[in-house]
Amino acid sequence: MNQSNRVKKMVTVGMLSGISYLLMWLSFPLPLLPPFLSVDFSDVPALLAAIIFGPVAGITVEAIKNILHYIVQGSMTGVPVGQLANFTAGVLFILPTYFIFNKIRTTKGLGLGLVAGTVSMALIMSVLNYYIFLPAFTYFLNVPSGSSAQMIEGIVKGILPFNIIKGLIVTFLFLLLYKKLAIWLDRQLEIKNV
Repeated sequence: MNQSNRVKKMVTVGMLSGISYLLMWLSFPLPLLPPFLSVDFSDVPALLAAIIFGPVAGITVEAIKNILHYIVQGSMTGVPVGQLANFTAGVLFILPTYFIFNKIRTTKGLGLGLVAGTVSMALIMSVLNYYIFLPAFTYFLNVPSGSSAQMIEGIVKGILPFNIIKGLIVTFLFLLLYKKLAIWLDRQLEIKNV
């Protein structure tokens, strides 16, 4: 990669990180699910970065948006547990999408990747919430945790459906965006491979 492409990549990743951070503020809860879970579209710029520049760029966007969010808003626990959960969910969503789309460079391949990303995020985040994130929240907030059965019920009735719905919403939005940007994205990929 020559110097001008490297600078373009850094500027683009920085710009997408800023957009991603701003999109975190446009969040909304889903009806019938716990109010602390809110949908935002901040994974869309990270997906763009991953598709154009590779998985490290997408992960970088996810990291920068969460670092900015923690610096500006902080965390109710004092420790960035929510930001770490958001970062992890984003990475679990964008990596399968990137790797499948990288193998099948069609709209169908992108759709398959987005579905795989949604499944990956929903299932793995359910496990990580049980073992890491929910225990961390209860520890740092110094509140008694519920029983193991209550945690499982909360994950199955709250976190799992939330991540599935969030993934489907972002999938739908990204597919619409991809159709508008397909020619431009193909040009970016050609430039990257030069």
